[in-house]
Amino acid sequence: MAGTSLLALIDDIATLLDDVSLMTKVAAKKTAGVLGDDLALNAEQVSGVRANRELPVVWAVAKGSLLNKVILVPAALLISAFAPWAITVLLMIGGAYLCYEGAEKVLHKFLHGKDEHSREERLKALQDAKVDLVAFEKKKIKGAIRTDFILSAEIIVISLGAMQSASFGVQVISLSTLALLLTIGVYALVAGIVKLDDAGLLLMKTPEDRFAAPARIALGRGLLTLAPWLMKTLSVLGTIAMFLVGGGILVHGVPGSHHWVHHLSELAGAVSWAVPVLVNLIGGLIAGMVVLVVVSLVGRLRGGSEARAG
Repeated sequence: MAGTSLLALIDDIATLLDDVSLMTKVAAKKTAGVLGDDLALNAEQVSGVRANRELPVVWAVAKGSLLNKVILVPAALLISAFAPWAITVLLMIGGAYLCYEGAEKVLHKFLHGKDEHSREERLKALQDAKVDLVAFEKKKIKGAIRTDFILSAEIIVISLGAMQSASFGVQVISLSTLALLLTIGVYALVAGIVKLDDAGLLLMKTPEDRFAAPARIALGRGLLTLAPWLMKTLSVLGTIAMFLVGGGILVHGVPGSHHWVHHLSELAGAVSWAVPVLVNLIGGLIAGMVVLVVVSLVGRLRGGSEARAG
């Protein structure tokens, strides 16, 4: 009897772990787009500090990110347990916000180009001995943690939406595991990205009498060339991912959308795989521009009202 109970318990544990693994994989796929943007934004946020302070800053932001998850995961699970209908609403809001954020980034890029003010601030902080570098670092860390909170909320809501069919216990373990793994993965990559140029410089200083010195120097030069291009590529891919993920959430939230997207895919034939991607991208672009216009109009109206009141 005891042996049978033990085998049953082991079977239950194996089934639970299998469900957790499946739910974690599904959620990871759903949030892959947002992760690209999370990685790009965090790498950009922590850049600009002195080389010997980059890793401590990344570590500080990673700890803040873990605290964000400690707040967000239980909150999301409580919503799932007591108001599951709110998950769809939050997903739609999160999708609209992603599209808006992407549209804002694109518009800012075309209208303002590079953020010269931010660049000048970084140079001033690095070169001027009178600038309080501790305060500058704290400002960077706070900004990065605030950005992480927004993106983490989006990731968790999207993940929870993908886990709605699972039991509450599976949701708890899967969401907690995913949050921990994503935090470790993202900030390990951020640390690697921000230190690429330092690694390149170190390799370029290889003495000529050392083994494979020319190859090391060439690799170092390549890393120095790669670092800024990698940051730009991540930023562009992250923006595209915003429209794809946000647009996908909004399109799937429209009643009957699955049927007409499927019909368009059948008409497309050999390139049917591209139809959902294009629909999500176009939907995300349109939604982002609409939300951006609405937010701009509301901002102007509020500004006008405050001016008249003053």
